[in-house]
Amino acid sequence: MKSKFPKIVQIAIISLYLIFLAGSVVRMTGSGMGCPDWPKCFGYYIPPTSEEQITWKPNTEFKKGYIIIKDEELFVAQKDFKTASQFNANNWETYTKHDYNIFNKYHTWTEYINRLVSVLAGFVFLFLIYGASKFWKTDKRIPLLAFAAFFLILFEAWLGKTVVDTNLTPTIITIHMVVGLLIIGLLLQLKFIVSDKKQYNYNSLFNKLLIVSVIFSLIQIAMGTQVRQFIDEQVKQLGFENKNYSLLDPNFKFYFHRSFTIAIVLVNLGMFYINQVKKLGYKLVNWIVFLIFLETITGILMYYAEFPMGTQAVHLLSGAILFGLQFYLWLQSRKTIST
Repeated sequence: MKSKFPKIVQIAIISLYLIFLAGSVVRMTGSGMGCPDWPKCFGYYIPPTSEEQITWKPNTEFKKGYIIIKDEELFVAQKDFKTASQFNANNWETYTKHDYNIFNKYHTWTEYINRLVSVLAGFVFLFLIYGASKFWKTDKRIPLLAFAAFFLILFEAWLGKTVVDTNLTPTIITIHMVVGLLIIGLLLQLKFIVSDKKQYNYNSLFNKLLIVSVIFSLIQIAMGTQVRQFIDEQVKQLGFENKNYSLLDPNFKFYFHRSFTIAIVLVNLGMFYINQVKKLGYKLVNWIVFLIFLETITGILMYYAEFPMGTQAVHLLSGAILFGLQFYLWLQSRKTIST
């Protein structure tokens, strides 16, 4: 198991980024409430494919927990029963956690796939903590980091339920993403401990720019979540179909987020230049510069081209990957030899 543990860590990292990808698609398509309940979807383990399945009908069997839409309200079956010719309110309870009452099979299955990816990642994390436990006597950092990551995955699952129960409260969604970044940091530290044996060249100016770039990225991510929260609130008022109008009157945080990109580009181009001239050998710098370029382009497209399909997902996912690469580069820079 010890020999296979680095591969398990890599699979866990990939599974986590797949969650980010699935979540970004959910946000891009407005499918966050595709399932009004959690962990089931309209009371089903496998969600419905047509509105007919969640519509009240006479002489039809319903199981406890099934959710229907009737008269633009959600009702939950209180027991297993078969309907009569008339609707009997005693068999049903009004769903009061929120008033979302729309069925769209594409939104429902998009959200369901997002949840399915999270469940599969959960099994990967079970293997992770089992493998990490084998290192308890030799390096306690490994099981401690693995258990911390698993605990946060469970916390993320609870946050996912809270997101649904609160009808996509923007602040909860932001916390949901920040916790995901924390898990990435824990997994990357695990990967570094068990896999990265190389020594790296040290350069004082490069290291200082790296620290500044990490701080700048954290500020940018924080501002990005605030801009995302502003857009979510606008979408709630205007409707998802009018999402292109959500940035017609942006707030100060948006302008700060947009302009701060210039400082980030300059700092990271400085790192790229020093890495090339001094031959430091940090291959991740090239990918970091590419991701910053991708983040900039998708940000411009979202604002000036009214959220083209896919840009929002690419913007969010590339930001998460960028954070991971910068964090890992910081780990590498701490394990250096002087030149």
